Amino acid sequence: MTTRTLVITASILGENGQSKALAERFIAQAESRDGVEVTHRDLVASELPHLGLAELGSWQVSEEERTPEQRELAARSDALIKELHDHDVVVLAVPMYNFGIPSQLKAWFDRVMRAGVTFRYTENGPQGLVEGKRAIILAARGGQYAGTEMDTQTPHLKLMLGMMGITEVDTVFAEGLAMGDDTRNVALKEARQGIDSLVERL
Repeated sequence: MTTRTLVITASILGENGQSKALAERFIAQAESRDGVEVTHRDLVASELPHLGLAELGSWQVSEEERTPEQRELAARSDALIKELHDHDVVVLAVPMYNFGIPSQLKAWFDRVMRAGVTFRYTENGPQGLVEGKRAIILAARGGQYAGTEMDTQTPHLKLMLGMMGITEVDTVFAEGLAMGDDTRNVALKEARQGIDSLVERL
């Protein structure tokens, strides 16, 4: 049985980004295992525009009634959602920018979180429609925030994933990367070990 894994990166630092390095570690380890297929989506190299009214409106029109422009706009979200459904594991390599996620990653979430498609509202509250998936967050940060109120990023990511039905989420933190070489080296070593352990469970 093949485990299909979607790795999403969003570092504006490119090859110099620590979250990108964590993703590359994951990809290298995963691709060395039998039965694991990896797809990499770089949201900076293939940047999505911010969600606008015209694109949002295209989702509200039935496929048969869409104009050519609306079909083109809706196809962007449809393709990303199909890609999400086609994979078993979603890996988010996430740098922390001003205590939040990169806007490039937010633009991705804005298109895969669609009412009636990846979640729906019921009398008992929201229900996720993306089933049977798990997620891994690879978090790279200059400071040390995990487990504190300053880590608004992790709850936000888990909330958005959970809204779609992805509630099994593992997190690897690489923190204190701007707090001196010793702290950085220890953090990266522990993060690599955490990644290797998670890859073994794929």
